[in-house]
Amino acid sequence: MNQELNKETDSDMLDEYDFSNGVRGKYVERFAKSCNVIVLDPDVAQIFPDSESVNQALRALAEIIRNQADKARS
Repeated sequence: MNQELNKETDSDMLDEYDFSNGVRGKYVERFAKSCNVIVLDPDVAQIFPDSESVNQALRALAEIIRNQADKARS
């Protein structure tokens, strides 16, 4: 990339930052394996404001599903 263009488009980049030997996407595969992003619809997000509340609800639902499956097998 042209350095003149970089200076014009990104004022946060300082001259001492040197990414000339950088590798684009070096960790993308590792990141994708360890990161799950779930986007909630706004109405659901109002009910579950954080990840802990979502996890608690899903654990409770999973327990109900397990109990129903156990009953169906017996």
